[in-house]
Amino acid sequence: MTTLDRLYLMSFVRSYLIVLTSLLSLYIIVDLFTNLDEFSQGSLADNARHILRYYTANISKIFNQLSELITLIGAMFTVAWMQRSNELLPQLSAGISTQRVVRPILVGCLVTIALGPLNQEFFIPAVADELQKPRKDPNQEKAVGARGAFDPSGVHLEGYVGYPKDRKILDLCLTFPDDSPTGMLHLTAREAVYVPPTGAAQTGGWKLFQTTPESVEGKLPAYFERLSSGVYFLKTTEVDFEALTSTGNAFLYASTGRLRESLARPDSRRQANVAVAFHMRFTRPLVGVMLVLMGLGVILRDQNKNVFVNVGLCLILCVMFYTVIYGCKFLGENDILAPAPAAWLPVLLFGPFAFVLFDAAHT
Repeated sequence: MTTLDRLYLMSFVRSYLIVLTSLLSLYIIVDLFTNLDEFSQGSLADNARHILRYYTANISKIFNQLSELITLIGAMFTVAWMQRSNELLPQLSAGISTQRVVRPILVGCLVTIALGPLNQEFFIPAVADELQKPRKDPNQEKAVGARGAFDPSGVHLEGYVGYPKDRKILDLCLTFPDDSPTGMLHLTAREAVYVPPTGAAQTGGWKLFQTTPESVEGKLPAYFERLSSGVYFLKTTEVDFEALTSTGNAFLYASTGRLRESLARPDSRRQANVAVAFHMRFTRPLVGVMLVLMGLGVILRDQNKNVFVNVGLCLILCVMFYTVIYGCKFLGENDILAPAPAAWLPVLLFGPFAFVLFDAAHT
């Protein structure tokens, strides 16, 4: 790496950090003042702590949405400044190709593009619980809707309403499969509390209270235990409290491994949106690289044009690119396209164009 390479790389890092700080700050300020009344639920100190905790966790979500765009804008500013300062012309006159001049910027772009998938795989799943907390209910004391889910044992659980703070579900209905020792069996628990797994007895499942019927004849399954009249314990491996109360987009906060497990789960619910999200995890780094190549290709293709005109053309191209991506995503989630083509079609359409456009840069 030459001195000029280090200079351009540091220039890109500086531009990237400026854009990152500016966009994140702007997003937080706009969102905060738009929803300020939802944070005003207690004293000034409590509200300040709530705001700090909320946006500390949501920074990862905001960055996840803007990471590729931040990289592109940082690269555009760096190259535009190089053109404005006439730093490209002397090197081109010396026989150095444009691709070689911007190589350190491309290396910096690859590193920053990788931050998006890393954030999505490791940091977002770690703060997923915080990301799903509503602004108006930071302590999760209010009731939330519950839904149904199948456990690998074959038992189907479906609740009416849940209370996240106590991990409690009201009116939890259980349906045991035909191949269970009791045969087809229906139970309803007036109240069910999920006990997280700790390795001790009667953990990693649901403790059921005021259950009807109060007693079950015959041999019980190994994962189902009667504690007293109307009180039972059901051990589950996958259906926890979050599985019954999580919102429809909760899978977006899961890692790729968890998405794969969700797709393999014997669940009757439509999984098209999860499948599309799973495949888009693999196309995301390629989308980021293509975005940068197209942006730099537009800016470097005709250096005689005004810098702002090139930047405008670059942004128009990016809007078209993301329109195709989200259009294919919509078609995949609505079962018009298969999940794999919905995720990979934008890459196949714009991939060759991105490399040709960058290769055609003025030298």
